[in-house]
Amino acid sequence: MAGSKKIIPINTALLSYGMSGSIFHAPFLKVNPYYHLSSVWERSKSLSKKLFPEITIYRTLEELLNDRAIELVIVNTPNTTHYDYAMKALRAGKHVVVEKPFTVTAQQGESLNRFAEKNNLVLSVYHNRRYDSDFRTIEKVLKSRKLGNLMEAEFRFDRFRQHPGKKMHKESPGPGSGNLYDLGSHLIDQALILFGWPQEIFADIGIQRKESRVEDFFEIILFYEKMRIRLHSSYLVADTLPETVLYGEKGSFIKRKGDVQESALSNGVLPGEEDWGTDKSPGVLKVYSGNKFVETSIPPKSGNYGAFYDELFPAIRKGKQPPVTAGQAIDVIKIIELAYKSHHLHKVISVPKQ
Repeated sequence: MAGSKKIIPINTALLSYGMSGSIFHAPFLKVNPYYHLSSVWERSKSLSKKLFPEITIYRTLEELLNDRAIELVIVNTPNTTHYDYAMKALRAGKHVVVEKPFTVTAQQGESLNRFAEKNNLVLSVYHNRRYDSDFRTIEKVLKSRKLGNLMEAEFRFDRFRQHPGKKMHKESPGPGSGNLYDLGSHLIDQALILFGWPQEIFADIGIQRKESRVEDFFEIILFYEKMRIRLHSSYLVADTLPETVLYGEKGSFIKRKGDVQESALSNGVLPGEEDWGTDKSPGVLKVYSGNKFVETSIPPKSGNYGAFYDELFPAIRKGKQPPVTAGQAIDVIKIIELAYKSHHLHKVISVPKQ
């Protein structure tokens, strides 16, 4: 089209091509004209060649970071490496996206953020569950104010896995391991985005499976002035309760998990195909009106993890705010640290004001 500006794609590198890279990042970069996945760090394999035949595979991180053509580095490696690899990428002058959880400690996250700001580099965190169908539907219901003032909410992220998985970095005890850092970071991020900073917190964290060596269960209560938010996750839930329950002054909203993106991506479906992210599981809004309860089926909004990269592009090219700021991701880690403190003290503790 005459007068249109040519898109200059962002040369991007992945630091891993395991599940995270091949399912949650590469497919969206593949279909997005604003990005060119030019490089990947694969120590011995060449799995990325299947989807990206022309990609450059580096066998060491140092070689990848020395590639001056790379503008954006995605740090999607084990949790304990996030700080070290992200700092190395920033020092190499690259913009950086870090997989969730951002870092093991809030102090590490703050250090990365200071360096990025000082050097005018974009630093963001891939909290992709903000782009779930379920979360987008919750946002729609809360914005409608049909529930009135919210009193309680419960968010669950349950699975049924009797035995530990094969990913040793997730199943081995150590800093940043366990379900609270893994699935908990999603739930905490969603709660903070929807409801803001809590006043108090209580947490129960433990191991339920006989073979597990890391925490695989947690229950967290976030206390607000008049509102309570419960976050729950377990790996021994065969038939889960509704993943989202909202209780307000005027009624309730119940939604079973319906986002289909992870399943589609695992089956090799590329984003952008017809009905991408379409959730078939409506929520139920039950409101007391005219001396009776009125139930309404709420059609879910479609999910799209790729929206993260759509929103990241103007942050890198035009200086706009990234879709997930480092500050927001640091807040998630602060809540995780406070949850462990509450668990060890066996009591409700105050959350320092922001």
